[in-house]
Amino acid sequence: MGRQAWRIAGGTALLEGTLRPADVALAAGCVAEAAPDARGFDARGLLVLPGLVDIHGDAHERSLQPRPGVGFPVGLAVRDTATQLLGCGITTAYLGVTLSWEPGLRSLETWRLLMAALDAARPGLALDLRVHLRFEADNLDALDDALADIAVGRVHLLGFNDHTPSILRKLGNEKEVAKYAGRAGMAPAEFRTLVERVASRRGEVPAARARLAAAAGAAGLPMLSHDDATPEDRAHYRGHGARICEFPMAEAVAADARAHGEPVVMGAPNVVRGGSHLGWAGAAPLAERGLVTVLASDYHWPALLEAPFAMARRGRMDLAQAWALVSANPAAAAGLADRGTLAPGLRGDVVVVDPQGPAVVAVFSAGRLAHLTAAGAARLG
Repeated sequence: MGRQAWRIAGGTALLEGTLRPADVALAAGCVAEAAPDARGFDARGLLVLPGLVDIHGDAHERSLQPRPGVGFPVGLAVRDTATQLLGCGITTAYLGVTLSWEPGLRSLETWRLLMAALDAARPGLALDLRVHLRFEADNLDALDDALADIAVGRVHLLGFNDHTPSILRKLGNEKEVAKYAGRAGMAPAEFRTLVERVASRRGEVPAARARLAAAAGAAGLPMLSHDDATPEDRAHYRGHGARICEFPMAEAVAADARAHGEPVVMGAPNVVRGGSHLGWAGAAPLAERGLVTVLASDYHWPALLEAPFAMARRGRMDLAQAWALVSANPAAAAGLADRGTLAPGLRGDVVVVDPQGPAVVAVFSAGRLAHLTAAGAARLG
């Protein structure tokens, strides 16, 4: 939709941490001074906000496999994912791609197909679509692939995952085993055998983790640890260079991370639903206390837009403060200094929102009109 200059006029814009009436101009892909030949967008009655930055979203898995064992072509899934992301106001997305020892959806084979599909799709995509590699600790057979993809720039964020111990604890639960087996396309008995074989190499994990961390450090990638249960877990991964704490399982872990000046990530669905679906800590009260600094879409893209409005309705943060959780703060956590706020010279990522929904009306990505609803089309100048 054209890399022309734009003047988004008459709206209430989030500028310098404050919502106030102001026009926002875009030119040459950036927030800029108004150009004389700029095309207009009438934003009266609407909010003009920085594009959402999502550092962990794995809802693309539903495009790859909408039902257990039912897969679709990876290229189709990538196109569908990009469309969904823009429709939700997300202009920078780190796909949370789990590279696991499981066959099927999270396998090395799927990883290879997805990396190739992303390489092919990116030149035609309107949004900035990146990869958050969620590497399962026991996936030793995939280590060389992960290291190679980090080296060539296919990975933009590294997450240390370690779900094998919790899966081992659930092997006596038929329902849980059936869930995992279905995702992997295996019979439950086969899955149990696989888990036990994988766990038998547990002693090799520390050396593999050290190699992965060294490669990410050499490539300048931000790193995070996932589901830290204790401050000792956080300290362990901090020692590997993981300076982001994602989905801490206890408040003490979040407090420890913040004491070290580290971003703490929790899920926007947790905020929207009023609590964790796993019974863990509520993200909203922790964010209000400064213990959570970043919200991610996790498993539901639309929650990222809804969450700041839900935070504002609670009355302890205004919308401008809450919006930082989904724009400025995740951008800073990921080392993206060129986005997350609307300031001259920064990337022209803008989401225009009807606050009555809230509903996305238009999305500009790197200064281009990337998504437009019927309501938005009526506002074009």
